[in-house]
Amino acid sequence: MRGTFLIAGVAVAAGCLLAQSPGVPQSPMGQSRTMPSQNPNMNTQTPDVTNQTTHTKADDKRFVREAAQGGMTEVALGKLAVEKGQTDAVKQFGQRMIDDHSKADDQLKAVAAAQNINIPDTLDSRHQALVNKMSNLSGAAFDREFAKNQVRDHEKDIREFQNEAQNGNNPAVKNFASNTLPTLQQHLALAKDLNNGKMAANSADRAQQ
Repeated sequence: MRGTFLIAGVAVAAGCLLAQSPGVPQSPMGQSRTMPSQNPNMNTQTPDVTNQTTHTKADDKRFVREAAQGGMTEVALGKLAVEKGQTDAVKQFGQRMIDDHSKADDQLKAVAAAQNINIPDTLDSRHQALVNKMSNLSGAAFDREFAKNQVRDHEKDIREFQNEAQNGNNPAVKNFASNTLPTLQQHLALAKDLNNGKMAANSADRAQQ
């Protein structure tokens, strides 16, 4: 009988200790409840980065048309520079634009014809407006605006040609863009020198020698 009371006392004591244990939720009957297990990946899924990566595919036909407009514009501005430029540096740069862009325009026409892509043979209103604006300037004002315009235009052209060379669909058009890029990059370097007055200084040095 004494042993029975001893066992019962131990059981009651164990129940009390369990009820007082911190952090263990109790059921209404005083029994511990097991917390539902949580998935460590729940609400922490890694985003699918492949869906966030976009590759800009170039529009080959649009590129050809824009390149044609840009080339014709550079030739027209080059002619104005030869005619209206105040410094020899501007005149020389203008002649470079005429020579290089006329050559590139002929290559582009051949590519467009082979790929059955129609290209314009006259300037659109936007490009013609730029030519008209430049034709109304003269002297130092023309030289300054021409130099600034050449930097802006060639930076834009290089971005578009790089995009076509990397992301174009038509191999012939991509090849034209890739082959023309080095010339445009040379033009940009010269345009920056022209804008900073370095070409004018170099021209003056050569004239004194």
